[in-house]
Amino acid sequence: MFTILFYQPILNLLVFLYDIIPGHDLGVAIILLTIIVKLALWPLSRKSIKSQKALQDLQPKIEEIKKKYANNKEEMGRAMMQLYKENKVNPFSSCLPLLIQLPFFIAIFRVFKDGFTNGSLDLVYPFISRPEFINSVSLGMFDLSQPNKFLAILAGAAQFIQTHMMSRQQPEIKTEGSKDENMMAIMNKQMMYMMPVLTIIIGFTLPGGLALYWLTTTILTIIQQFYIFKKQNQKEKVTA
Repeated sequence: MFTILFYQPILNLLVFLYDIIPGHDLGVAIILLTIIVKLALWPLSRKSIKSQKALQDLQPKIEEIKKKYANNKEEMGRAMMQLYKENKVNPFSSCLPLLIQLPFFIAIFRVFKDGFTNGSLDLVYPFISRPEFINSVSLGMFDLSQPNKFLAILAGAAQFIQTHMMSRQQPEIKTEGSKDENMMAIMNKQMMYMMPVLTIIIGFTLPGGLALYWLTTTILTIIQQFYIFKKQNQKEKVTA
């Protein structure tokens, strides 16, 4: 089922793009594939980014509820749900696009893990021209079938920018005698550095094509965040 629904469509779309691109550059095909997947998931991605921003804006009120009902978990849960309901925020909606994107990521990983051998190309649809072989070297210097440290580092740097952009939108929380808030701020800062480092370490072991896909996805996410944050900030200024 996974092969039919995800692996085969991704493989065929990539082969189709590779066929029609002048010069048959696999790197360009991967970038175009990433853009198509990102556009297809745009409604969900937009909702996810808005939900993350809304949750960050609610953090001061969430902290107040945690302090008020520190000894009553049941009342704390009710107050949290009421806060989400009043502000029309779903705390789980920000995770949905990531879960939906995961099968695409796994499918692309398998495409590069299996390589473009005759066996894998047998899954190309009859109405798509099947090439005799696919050259995995992009721009004459990047072998996207092998790990590529340069692309992995770029992916990690893009991950840092994307995480930093999101953290800058978080309002500052200041209440008296709160050690938890300071601890949370430290943990968020650590995650902002840990995630890019993990991306680089994992990228060193994965095919360069997958690192290129992750880099392109992150850059497109940065563009999405910039666009959505700009619109929301303009809307908030008009409302104010």
